[in-house]
Amino acid sequence: MRIYSPDPKILQALKGTNIELILDVPNDGLQSLASDLTVAAAWVQTNIQAYPDVKFKYISVGNEVDPNTDTSQYTGYVLPAMQNVHSAIVSASLQDQIRVSTATYTGLLVNTSPPSQSAFNENVRSYIVPIIEFLVQHNFPLLVNVYPYFAYAGDTKIPLEYALFTSPNVVVTDPDGNLQYHNLFDAMLDSHYVALEKAGGPNVGIVVSESGWPSEGGTGASVDNAETYYKNLIGHVKGVNGTPRKPNKAIEAFLFAMFDENSKTGALTDAVSNNS
Repeated sequence: MRIYSPDPKILQALKGTNIELILDVPNDGLQSLASDLTVAAAWVQTNIQAYPDVKFKYISVGNEVDPNTDTSQYTGYVLPAMQNVHSAIVSASLQDQIRVSTATYTGLLVNTSPPSQSAFNENVRSYIVPIIEFLVQHNFPLLVNVYPYFAYAGDTKIPLEYALFTSPNVVVTDPDGNLQYHNLFDAMLDSHYVALEKAGGPNVGIVVSESGWPSEGGTGASVDNAETYYKNLIGHVKGVNGTPRKPNKAIEAFLFAMFDENSKTGALTDAVSNNS
């Protein structure tokens, strides 16, 4: 389960459930945690140490911060906030339980097809490479939001079956290793692995911190397609096949979302990505 900001009622309800949790530091909370270690320590005390029976697994310090979007104001805070939160986790003797990372997305990549050509956009490298160095130093994974739906909806050349895990045939063959892709999810995931390797993180793992399909509001958005996507995604990650580039490596993924966010601003497809 993932919650995007600390909510005492939700954390109280999770006590003793053994449900693994990603807890976010929201973007608008990054500056205070980046600027003062004592603030980070207080955040950990209030939102983590106060709930010893909750199974915290990851702290996502920021979500989809991107130097090229309206979240660019937060880029200078992500890494120092990660460092301070990790230091607070260590001080609380929770470093063996909780890993600190940040959630990114495909928007930071270029040349993602075939996956072997993928790389972080040159104009985000000064932001993302120091974060990758931090992850390498501590053996932490990168959290990545992976949405085949938005890739499909934005490119008419992508077959719907490829995005829904239902293609009976290979759709993309990567000449680097002759790797064959039957689904877009694996291709997107491997694109991130390649980008990480090129940026100095060949052994950095990936946790899929969001993935979903909208039930209405856009091209291919329907209840039936959402049901197909979620069922097939669950079946795929429960298997032991991994991706073509990372065979036999288990995929850890979080579904987005438990409920429709019908009060959320922006495109309807952002608000109704639920698992019905």
